[in-house]
Amino acid sequence: MLIYPDERLAVFIDGANLYATARALEIEIDYKALRAHFAEQSRLVRAFYYTAILEDQEYSPLRPLIDWLDYNGFTLVTKPVKEFTDEHGRRKIKGNMDIEIAVDMLNISENVDHIVLFSGDGDFRRLLEAVQRRGVRVTVVSSNSTQPSMIADELRRQADQFIDIVDLAPVIGRKGPRRQHHAHYDEREDATREFEDAED
Repeated sequence: MLIYPDERLAVFIDGANLYATARALEIEIDYKALRAHFAEQSRLVRAFYYTAILEDQEYSPLRPLIDWLDYNGFTLVTKPVKEFTDEHGRRKIKGNMDIEIAVDMLNISENVDHIVLFSGDGDFRRLLEAVQRRGVRVTVVSSNSTQPSMIADELRRQADQFIDIVDLAPVIGRKGPRRQHHAHYDEREDATREFEDAED
């Protein structure tokens, strides 16, 4: 990954998208290592993490991760998921964070030289184009090592550089056995799948 040491850099993490990609590749993300990597490579201005949460639950399985990120240098952007019933009577959950990511990225683009986006969502193509027109380089981190690919072709083409998360795994992947407090991912996978279904 080409990052210049004097670049002002911001990291944007689409939580549900990164989780789905990492799970497909059987990689557990070490967020402390992820942030440290970009802080060492550049002048890290901000690291954003976006996720929707189920607020009506007495205990959210995402809470330990969210709390840890909040206390360890990440800017957390969350919102409650919306529940609705589709035309077939099935309960669905919707928690798209695209607008929040777009607004924050456009706002910070005047103060950074380089943005790293952890997402493969093709809906961000126009956002990347708008940011690039302001003179900001954009790196997209996702994967085409999965079947099907997690990175939309139009997003990969728009990015100044694309990094497969497999190539970053030695740096940002957790070493050793999986930690117990990350066991909430099974429930999150269900929510993520429903988010995706709701967007179709």
